Amino acid sequence: ATSRPLAAPRIMDLQALEARLGYSFTNPRLLELALTHTSFAYEHKSTVTGEASEDYEALEFLGDSILSFLISDYLFKADPSQTEGELSKIRSFLVSTTQLASLSRELDLGAFLRLGHGEEKTGGRHKKALLADLFESIIAAIFLDGGLEPTRRFVLSRFRSRLENIREEQLDFQDRKSLLQEKLHARGLSEPDYRIIDELGPDHEKEFVVAVYIQNKLLARARGGSKKE
Repeated sequence: ATSRPLAAPRIMDLQALEARLGYSFTNPRLLELALTHTSFAYEHKSTVTGEASEDYEALEFLGDSILSFLISDYLFKADPSQTEGELSKIRSFLVSTTQLASLSRELDLGAFLRLGHGEEKTGGRHKKALLADLFESIIAAIFLDGGLEPTRRFVLSRFRSRLENIREEQLDFQDRKSLLQEKLHARGLSEPDYRIIDELGPDHEKEFVVAVYIQNKLLARARGGSKKE
């Protein structure tokens, strides 16, 4: 039996999502596009041209830049006495894949995502990187539909607790590798040596096992979906 194509989000679904976002779209097509993964677009090629339909990749690109600007603007105005390095570390922490995926889960954006069958089967609806991309594409859609100020309100409302925690110095956004190196130097030890000791799983869901050695002695090891993680 042939698989039935995934259905597009119903109008009611989009209205429910708008309520979660706190923003009503003048052009709902932008929101629909922001929810469309490449895999869905590829599986729904035009029967006339054979070309894939549009997906959210370009929106994600735009959303990434808008988010970086809005967070930078907020951090600078909140405390312009901080150095460029300090501001960069805080911003990097806030707009990291981990944080954006967490924000996406808080809104349950994955439930509204339009995925192809293959990506659906491999758990794409719950993948961290994909959820982070989705959050950025939503930001771009709001910006294109309503301009900068509605986008600013959305971003700051979603980041409110994280921004408050930063002001109260409750977040640890220190670069862990630099922090470890500083502690080792303070004890007169050599620099850490990071080694990839294993790669697990298929290419599209690869896991890396990385170990850190100090003077050829194993200090710790961990696994993650990327070397950086």
